[in-house]
Amino acid sequence: MRKIFLFLFITSSINAFAQPLTVDHIMRDPKWIGTSPSNVFWSNDSKTVFFNWNPQKNSSDSLYAFSINGTAPEKANNSIIERNSALNNAIYNLAGTQMVYAFRGDIYWTDIKTNKTIRVTQTEEQENNPSFIMNEEWIVFTKSPNLFAWHTKTGVLMQLTNIGSGGSTTVGNFNRSAAMINSQTQDGWLQQQQLDLFEVLKERKDKREQRANYVRNNRMVYNDTIKRIATGDKMMQGLQISPDARFVTYRLYQAPSGNKATIVPDYVTESGYTTDLNTRTKVGNALGKFDFYVWDRMRDTLMQIKTDAIPGIQDLPDYAKDYPKRYEGKKLSNRSVVIYGPYWNSSASFAIVDIRAQDNKDRWIMQLEAATGKLLPIDRQRDNAWIGGPGVGGGNFGTKIGWINNEHFYFQSETSGYSHLYVYDVKTQNKKAVTAGNYEVQDLKLSKSKQHFYLLTNETHPGKLNWYRIKTDGSAKERITAWEGGYEVSMSPDEKWIAY
Repeated sequence: MRKIFLFLFITSSINAFAQPLTVDHIMRDPKWIGTSPSNVFWSNDSKTVFFNWNPQKNSSDSLYAFSINGTAPEKANNSIIERNSALNNAIYNLAGTQMVYAFRGDIYWTDIKTNKTIRVTQTEEQENNPSFIMNEEWIVFTKSPNLFAWHTKTGVLMQLTNIGSGGSTTVGNFNRSAAMINSQTQDGWLQQQQLDLFEVLKERKDKREQRANYVRNNRMVYNDTIKRIATGDKMMQGLQISPDARFVTYRLYQAPSGNKATIVPDYVTESGYTTDLNTRTKVGNALGKFDFYVWDRMRDTLMQIKTDAIPGIQDLPDYAKDYPKRYEGKKLSNRSVVIYGPYWNSSASFAIVDIRAQDNKDRWIMQLEAATGKLLPIDRQRDNAWIGGPGVGGGNFGTKIGWINNEHFYFQSETSGYSHLYVYDVKTQNKKAVTAGNYEVQDLKLSKSKQHFYLLTNETHPGKLNWYRIKTDGSAKERITAWEGGYEVSMSPDEKWIAY
């Protein structure tokens, strides 16, 4: 077993007071009790840990660095934060030999073996969200509001989407041919009669369709003309492409009309005059609407994903049972939802979406069949109060979700009443709880080898956190941290060290 080394930064400032503390003194600037390190993060090479600290009681914290071979922390240049953040958010290929990342609005590609970095873009525009696609020979990235791909072997730059505002968002097949005319209409009957009577017309039609199919099937690689996708007056969000570059997915958001913002007076101003703060609308006002789309680039077909197959999509809220006469015989239409993802496996054979009801009462994990638009249920969480919690999303909590391999998908869910880790087998459709009990998984990270999870849980006590390692099948769980308390843990990229 690989040994996990530990080290600890402790800072305290002990002040002796001859007189009892007063409320006035307690409510002063917290520097009088000393400041602890915060916002811990690692260098990409795992040799240095950085943190904010203020041992001199200055007006604000400074950035400090501690080398694992050093003896004391030293002040560091704040410019390190931005660069290191970019490197720590890099996307790696499956072999772990290449990485791609965005830094200050440009894309960089690094060959890890040779430590050679190529600046893929250098423009005034912002390029972001890079990843590998098409057998990892292409690097795809967003340049508002579209997707572009850069070939790592030839340097060819290709535009993959042509999305813009205005126009109609009507879905369907972009190439409307004569074959789409309804054969039951007069024009359709005449067209079919002509094809039956004149062999030359039939041959021309067959050749034309064969050529169209050839061009359509090769459009992913040889795309000279890109069909325009209009977003109307809606805002596009979450633009993605599948690893095989066949499916493009995105959300369109339609803001509500007629809502009024709540005005809050601000009395503490530099001018001495009261000003108004414009805040969110009142709870219960109309919400915006989200639609989710899939563009099949191979078939040149745009689909809006329907929500009819979502379990309980028309369920009444739980409080309806308290008003039986009001809700007697009443059935809701499909509730408004937001679809996040999809999360693709590396072979692009399966896609998972995370669906949230806008009333915050339900969350669904579902499999998306991108070619058909069909949704298949995996997990449903319902909470009459609010869906949210560690690893589940909502509030200040991040969502933990991803793939272990091409067949196994992991996520956190509160179906048991506590936030726990689950693994789903897309082949057998079996869902297994990796963790269980009257505690919650507060944080988790899949190891680089994808053989283990690292977990931060409060299983020993609701107010105490500890760091664990467990195999992805739920076996061989071991506790890494030894002391009692609430650990805050930052693990190095090479997984050999933790700072806490």
